[in-house]
Amino acid sequence: MKLQRQIPRIAELRPLLQFDRPTLDRRPARLAKAADVEGLRAIARRRTPRPAFDYVDGAALAEVTAARTREAFRDTTLVPNVLKGTTTVDPAVTIAGGVSAQPFGIAPTGFTRFMHSEGEDAGAAAATAAGIPFALSTMGTRSVEAVARASGLGRRWFQLYLWKDRERSQELIDRAWANGFDTLLVTVDTPVAGLRLRDARNGMTIPPRINLRTVADASLRPEWWFNFLTTDPLTFASLSDSASSLPELINGMFDPSLSWTDLEWTRKAWPGRLFVKGVLTTDDAQRCIDSGADGLVVSSHGGRQLDRTVVPLRALPEIRAAVGPDVELIYDSGIMSGTDIVIAMALGADITLIGRAYLYGLMAGGQEGVEKVIEILAQEVEVTMHLLGVKSFQDLTPDHVRAPW
Repeated sequence: MKLQRQIPRIAELRPLLQFDRPTLDRRPARLAKAADVEGLRAIARRRTPRPAFDYVDGAALAEVTAARTREAFRDTTLVPNVLKGTTTVDPAVTIAGGVSAQPFGIAPTGFTRFMHSEGEDAGAAAATAAGIPFALSTMGTRSVEAVARASGLGRRWFQLYLWKDRERSQELIDRAWANGFDTLLVTVDTPVAGLRLRDARNGMTIPPRINLRTVADASLRPEWWFNFLTTDPLTFASLSDSASSLPELINGMFDPSLSWTDLEWTRKAWPGRLFVKGVLTTDDAQRCIDSGADGLVVSSHGGRQLDRTVVPLRALPEIRAAVGPDVELIYDSGIMSGTDIVIAMALGADITLIGRAYLYGLMAGGQEGVEKVIEILAQEVEVTMHLLGVKSFQDLTPDHVRAPW
C-alpha cells in the first residue's frame, strides 16, 4: 500500500515547536538529563575531582562486599499481586517516634563538603523539603548547630563514633540533643578505619594537597575548585574549627578497644532514641537490644570497612526474625534505586538510608542534585508499589520478593 502524504499544517506543528530558553545556569539542564541514580553518578564523575569521587564510589580492599551487596539486590525478584489497583499509594513510614514521608532518609557521611561545597547544608535542606530524616556524621563538615539551622523544622539524627575521648563525646552528645537531634546512630563497625585502596592510589588527603596533579585536575573541573577555594575551610565542624587539626582528629577518632560497656555508657549518656549501626549477626543484634538500644542499623558501612563480610541484605531477614516485629530496623548499604528500597522494606526494614546515592546527587548539582535524587527514588518507590499491588508498606510482606538465598 502506497503511503499517503500531505503538506504539514502549521497549526498542528506549532504546539510541537517548544524550545528551551538559553540560560547561564546549566545545573538544572544538566540534572534534567539524569533519569536514575546511575545518571547522576555519571554527572558526578565528570564534575568532581577523582580523589573526592573515588572516596564516595570506592570501598575497602578488593571491594567484594560492595559488589556482592549490589548483586544481592539485582538477584532478588519481585512478586506482584495483580488486580489490586489503587489510585494512590502511601510511601510514608513511622520510625523512631516520628513520620518520614518516604521509606528512606539520608545517611551520615563524612567529609561531605569535600564532595561539593554545599555539603550538609544541601542535604539537610533537601531532606526537610522532602519530609525525610537527615543524619549528620561525627565526621561531618558542618556543625550540629549549622545543620540545625539548615534543616529548620526537619527531622535530624546524629551519628556518633565511640571515640577515645569520653568527655568530648559527652559534650558532642549534649550539643546534638540541645539542637534538636532526636535519634542517635552509634556506629560500632569502625574500631579502626578500613583499607580503601582507591584512596591510597589517589594519594587522597584531607584537606587535599595542591600539586601539579591537582592543578591539572582543576583545569578540567574549575567550578569545584572555585567553590572549594572561595568557601570556608574543610573541617570536622562539630569537633574543631581548624583545618590544621584534621590529621590529629582522624588519628584519635577511632578506638580499637571498644566493648559492650562503651555502648552501655552511650545509652546512659543519650536521652533520645538510640540505634546501633553496623550490626550483621543475630547474636550481636540481640545483645545490642539487651544493652539498651531501641533499634538497629543493618549495615556493612557500604562495604567500606571489612571486605568480604556478610552481605547486609542477606542478614536483614535473619536479624528481623531474631529480634521480632517490635524492634525497629534501619537498612543501610548498597541502595541505588527505589526498587532496592522496596526490596529492603519487604525483607524486614522499617526504613532505609541512602549514602552513595545521596552523594552522587550532591556532586552532580549541590542541593538541586540532592533534591533530584530524592525525586527519582520517590518516583521509583511509588511506581514499584503500584505495580506490586500494595497501597502502603503495611501491605508489603516477604512474600512480595524472592531472594536467591
